[in-house]
Amino acid sequence: MLKLHSRCNLDCAYCYLYRGQDHGWRDRPPRTDPRTMHRTAARVAEHVRTHGLDHIRIELHGGEPLLAGPAPVLAYARAVREAVPAHCAVTATVQTNGTRLTDAVLDRLARAGVRVGLSLDGGRAAHNARRVDHAGRPAWSAARAAALRLAARPATYAGVLCTIDPDTDPLDVYRSLRVLDPPGVDFLLPHANWAHPPPGSSPGSPGRHRPRPTPYGDWLAAVFDAWWDERRPPTRVRLFQEIAALLLGAPSSAEAVGLSPMAAVVIETDGAIEQVDSLRSAYPGAAETGLDVFRHTFDAALRHPGIAARQLGERALAKECLDCPVGKVCGGGNYVHRYAPGTGFHHPSVYCADLERLIRHIAHRLEHTARTTGRSGS
Repeated sequence: MLKLHSRCNLDCAYCYLYRGQDHGWRDRPPRTDPRTMHRTAARVAEHVRTHGLDHIRIELHGGEPLLAGPAPVLAYARAVREAVPAHCAVTATVQTNGTRLTDAVLDRLARAGVRVGLSLDGGRAAHNARRVDHAGRPAWSAARAAALRLAARPATYAGVLCTIDPDTDPLDVYRSLRVLDPPGVDFLLPHANWAHPPPGSSPGSPGRHRPRPTPYGDWLAAVFDAWWDERRPPTRVRLFQEIAALLLGAPSSAEAVGLSPMAAVVIETDGAIEQVDSLRSAYPGAAETGLDVFRHTFDAALRHPGIAARQLGERALAKECLDCPVGKVCGGGNYVHRYAPGTGFHHPSVYCADLERLIRHIAHRLEHTARTTGRSGS
């Protein structure tokens, strides 16, 4: 994950980075300079050669990565592609809030083979009420225009990231996003932990077993049913596909569920090598490693205790997760959501009850479909 800009033109109400526990972004350069880009590209190429990789993925992020226009995005992607060996394919995606995605910008990104992911909270203005600029003005009009532009260029459209608001109608959110024709939707739980629980939830304390409301699990289960029952080919929904695959015995490929090791590292605008940004929602400095691309390799980052801890699979899970019937599917949930002050990350997710609700619901639907298909086949 390559940072291009450490500032954002939006002031989203739920933003874990700019409204969260860690204000270290204020000390970063607003933009990544060419020297840092080329040094990072050299480190990427070094890692590719060391490990014989034939494909890598780079995510170009911010803040809002298009605040300085498309030129830095194109320069960073080009630097990496020119540095890696010729046999190594590079998939480049820029994740944007859409407010700067004009036709001219999108044309330049498309010509360079840079895919575009869009951050939305649904396909209507009401769904995106929390996404406003620093003067309180809604971002929806520009974001909707960006979504329509992307829908007209399916080869460049990487999909939509949608942060869940349990106060919205789940079916309305899902269907409104479908109208925008994304190739995939990734529904995200708001970043929260045991010290800072998610809105609309009463998680109690880690390790205390008692019935709890499941607003996020209920919301996602309703969307799953709509997605599962669609007659036309459904859009990809990463969370649902990951859970279904895990229930059927396949490995996970996302940090939200399952036990696969973390596979991402962040390069900040000053060249610092850090863990994923979402860790900043736990406490100040949680993502820091003390490493940078000017002095350290990515293999050094892999040996960092914080990153190594996320390669341990079941050994990193709390006892409650090891004893849980759906523990291997849930995988303890997102590592970030397990944090409790004083005791760290060795806990179930603050969304434990919601995840169990969703996983059991999907398992029930899979079982029912298998039985029905079996009867019709016989």
